[in-house]
Amino acid sequence: MGFEFVEVLFRGIYVGIAASITVGPVAVLCIQRTLSKNRRSGIVSGFGVACADTFLAMFALFFYSLLQASIEQYSTLLRVVAGILVVIFGVYIFSQNPVPQIRRNRAGKTSLWQDFASIFGFTIANFVLVIPYILTFFAIFKISGADMTGNGFSGLLLAVFTIAGFFGGAAAWWTLLAFVINLFRRRFRPRHMLTINHVAGVLIGLLGVYTILSTFFDIFPNVGH
Repeated sequence: MGFEFVEVLFRGIYVGIAASITVGPVAVLCIQRTLSKNRRSGIVSGFGVACADTFLAMFALFFYSLLQASIEQYSTLLRVVAGILVVIFGVYIFSQNPVPQIRRNRAGKTSLWQDFASIFGFTIANFVLVIPYILTFFAIFKISGADMTGNGFSGLLLAVFTIAGFFGGAAAWWTLLAFVINLFRRRFRPRHMLTINHVAGVLIGLLGVYTILSTFFDIFPNVGH
């Protein structure tokens, strides 16, 4: 049982990291604050994103558990669709150029609390995009809502460990990002974000391809039965 808790914790961490590495508007804002203000502003902004994503992940996990029966029935199709969506998202990230947005942003005289609250609200406001994205990674990393809702107190603990792992992974990513950006603060140029987009897009796309291929490799051994 102890190993099961550790396993779901690490799966939660993987989802938290995977859901955070995209270089979208929120990431651009965190990086811009690190560059224009300081490392603390970037970290606090990142924690705002992590808290908002964790809040939405709880809803995503609940939604996933409600539809668990249908999800298991069409698990193969859903994993393929999830893989395709991740590939598409990877291509989208690869093709985006965040440089104009960074140049439009200006450093405002805001407190750390305002940095946290503003980006938390911005992330929550985009729940229509964030929740399906988190659900996709729940499916990819085989996080089962049924195991958490049908096992009483043990299931509740599994859900807590999953969400704790998600927050830990997301918070670790944003903290690392702020530290790295701050290290190269004086030499960092907006055009470097384009390279980050390309790398992130390729990694996300490869994850989608792996999801599709691993699904079919699981199917082939059962074809002759």
